[in-house]
Amino acid sequence: MMDSIPRLGFGTWGRTGADGVAAILCALETGYRHLDTAQSYGTEQSVGEAVRQSGLKRDEIFVTTKIKVDNLDPGKLLPSLRQSCDTIGVDQVDLTLIHWPAPHGRIEPQIYLEQLAEAREAARTRMIGVSNFTIALVEKAEAILGKGAVATNQIELNPLFQNRKIAEVCGKRGILVTCYQPVAQGRMGDIEQMRLIAERHEATVEQVALAYELSKGYAAIPTSSKPERIRSNWQAHTLALTAADIEAIDALPQSSRAIDPPGAPLWD
Repeated sequence: MMDSIPRLGFGTWGRTGADGVAAILCALETGYRHLDTAQSYGTEQSVGEAVRQSGLKRDEIFVTTKIKVDNLDPGKLLPSLRQSCDTIGVDQVDLTLIHWPAPHGRIEPQIYLEQLAEAREAARTRMIGVSNFTIALVEKAEAILGKGAVATNQIELNPLFQNRKIAEVCGKRGILVTCYQPVAQGRMGDIEQMRLIAERHEATVEQVALAYELSKGYAAIPTSSKPERIRSNWQAHTLALTAADIEAIDALPQSSRAIDPPGAPLWD
């Protein structure tokens, strides 16, 4: 199941309006075949428009969307996903994730995870997964949905925040880790070790970060509004880091997570 998710995708947070469509179209023209959107981003329409303008066939593009917290209540998830499909202009998406577990445990995971399974049975999504799930929640999701049902856990992860505990658990369970904030919002240039590795490979620090994540078997979904950065990030899939490079990045001092909203789960 995991193997059908393209490992280097294009994130669409902030890619709204005509400029957003242009950036997503640039990503598709560059070679990205995985677009990551969400109900809460307001970019599902931009994704649909870019896909139509690209001239690519529907089955050539892997589309992920994420269910927002407001749509986790009983009876809400499937209608909201139907709306997402209509907004994108597709019959089904390739992957649907629970964007965040219900804040403060307001809704039992069983309630929204069972609805997610229903959405797959209704053929509104080919695959299902989760995002921002802790070890305990991943274990619960597998118990509810069955082994192999959870395609991915999308989490904050980059060389400066390697989020190792949950990443290791997902790896052992055969759940793909998808990294958001994969280039740490441009903070990588402040790290001498990253700069040195980038110089040795005649690469950017962002390319090094993405190549590192890909070398670990993760998927990554960088985003940008700038065509040159979109193209540069894409080239990360051709960058082969050495074992010494990976070891040096593994050993970097770790910062705290950048995305930690009120109501987030108790992190591992």
